[in-house]
Amino acid sequence: MGQAFVGGPGWAFLGLIGPDFRHSSPSLARPKAGRTISNAFECVTVVAKCGAWSLMLIKHGINSGFGAIYTLASSPVLRRQQFLIRSLGDYSDQNTNTHQKRMQGIKFTSGASLEADAENVLRAITPTLDPNRHKGQAGKIAVIGGCREYTGAPYFAAISALKIGADLSHVFCTKDAASVIKSYSPELIVHPVLEESYGVRDDEKRVISGKILAEVAKWMERFDCLVVGPGLGRDPFLLDCVSKIIKLARQSNVPIVIDGDGLFLVTNSLDLISGYPLAVLTPNVNEYKHLVQKVLSCEVNDEEAHEQLLSLAKRIGGVTILRKGKSDFISDGETVKSVSIYGSPRRCGGQGDILSGSVAVFLSWARHAIRDGDSSFSSKNPATLGCIAGSALMRKAASLAFENKKRSTLTTDIIEYLGRSLEDICPVR
Repeated sequence: MGQAFVGGPGWAFLGLIGPDFRHSSPSLARPKAGRTISNAFECVTVVAKCGAWSLMLIKHGINSGFGAIYTLASSPVLRRQQFLIRSLGDYSDQNTNTHQKRMQGIKFTSGASLEADAENVLRAITPTLDPNRHKGQAGKIAVIGGCREYTGAPYFAAISALKIGADLSHVFCTKDAASVIKSYSPELIVHPVLEESYGVRDDEKRVISGKILAEVAKWMERFDCLVVGPGLGRDPFLLDCVSKIIKLARQSNVPIVIDGDGLFLVTNSLDLISGYPLAVLTPNVNEYKHLVQKVLSCEVNDEEAHEQLLSLAKRIGGVTILRKGKSDFISDGETVKSVSIYGSPRRCGGQGDILSGSVAVFLSWARHAIRDGDSSFSSKNPATLGCIAGSALMRKAASLAFENKKRSTLTTDIIEYLGRSLEDICPVR
C-alpha cells in the first residue's frame, strides 16, 4: 500500500491508497506538496479489508482542524487512521466535537445515512434449520418466464432460490424452452404450459389462454412467491397470458417479484401492480429510466435520487422498488433504504436474475417471520425486508466470485457462492 499526503497551513490529508486503485482513479493520485486550497473540501480514503473495499469519508476545513469524521470502515481501521492523522498535525477528538454542529448541515448524496443494517436484517429473516420441519416450509418459489430465445434467465432465478434455501423451485415456461431448462438441472420442477403467438391460431387464443391460466391456478395457492419476467420475452400473446397470471397472484395474495421483460409488461400496464404492497420491481438503469418517464413524466434525476424513488414508489401505490446500481436503493413509498456493502465491478448478464430469485426467497421468509409475531423488525413490510436481505446476499456472493475469478466472473460463478455467502453472514445454528 502506498501513502499520499499534502501539507499546508491548518490542514492535512492522509490516505492509504492501493497502487491499482490510484492508477484507475486519477483524482486520488498523489497531490503536489505545498498545494493550497481556498475552501473546505472532501477526500475519500479507500481501505482494503478482508478482500472487500470499505469506505471512509474524512471532511475538514482550512484553519479549523478536522470538522467531522464519517466512517463506514471498521473500528480498528478507524483507530489506525486516527493515529496516523494525529501524527501529521493538529488533530484531536475535541476538534471533532467542536465542529460537529457545523458539519451536521452538510447533505451527503452517498446515502450513508440511509444505509440499511442489511446483514442483521438477513440474519433476522433467515429461518433456523429444524429437523421437525417438512419439505416446503422453507419456501416454494415459482418463476414465470422462459421462451425459445431465453432459457438461462429463468434457470438462474430458480436455481438461486434453491441455493439460498428454498425447498422447491418451479419454472412455468413455453414448451420450446422446457426441455432445455430441464437439462440444466434436475432440481427444478418445469411446467411447459406457456405459448407464444406463432404456435396459436387467432381463433384458438381465448381457449388456450384459459387453459394456461387454469394450469397455473392449480399451483398458485401453494407458492410463497412468484418471480415474473426472467427470460419471458415480449411476444404479445405470451404477455397477455402473464398479465392474467399476475392478476391471479394478486387475488391469491401471493407476493410477486417483477424483473426483466416483466418490467416491460407492467410499465405499460401499471394497473397490474398498482396499489399491491406485495409487489416488488427490480429495475436496472434503463428499466428504471422507462419507469420514471412513464409514471412521473420526467427524466431520472440523480441529484435527487432518493426523493424521486420515494415519489415513484408512492405514485404506483406503495409497491416496493429496488433500484439496482453501484448501491441498491429500495423504497416502498414510505422510506428509502440503501444497500452498499460488498459488490463487484464485474457486470455479467444474469446477475439480476439471481437477485430476483434471492429477493423472492427472503420476501417469503420475512412474511412468515412477521406472521409468526417476530417483533424485532424495524419495518413490518416483508417486501422491503426481502429486498434488503436479497440485495446484501447477492452483493456478497458477487464479491466472493470476483475475488476468485476477476474478469472471468460469470453468473454461474456467483450462484456457486450464494451458499457460502449466506453461511458467512448467518451460520447454521
